Amino acid sequence: MSPPPINEQITFLYTADLTASAKFYEDVLGLELVRDQRFCRIYRVSPSGYLGICEREGAPVQPATWDERSVIFTIVTDDVDGWYTHLKARGVAFEKHPTHFAKINIYHFVIRDPNNYIIEVQQFLD
Repeated sequence: MSPPPINEQITFLYTADLTASAKFYEDVLGLELVRDQRFCRIYRVSPSGYLGICEREGAPVQPATWDERSVIFTIVTDDVDGWYTHLKARGVAFEKHPTHFAKINIYHFVIRDPNNYIIEVQQFLD
């Protein structure tokens, strides 16, 4: 028996500074705010995918280096270079510039948000 359908999806990340996060996700990434719940802002990432940024006292600090505990928020697109140009024009610091990652056959780059969450923009090449 198949499970019931899933209509939409939201991933929630937590911050101690919702104002800084909102500025990044709205003004830098340009995501559409679809719901403002005062302590939580929900953004459209794709037609049925959303990202919620919620303010929480004592929100966990993300590690400065990647490891198996790192949270990675990935945006999948056919225009990685377009996103790179868009973010570079907004003064974003890049942790990893666009490159082909042969092991899993993707083209991608990496940045961080104000909370030190890793954001990857990638294209599947196969």
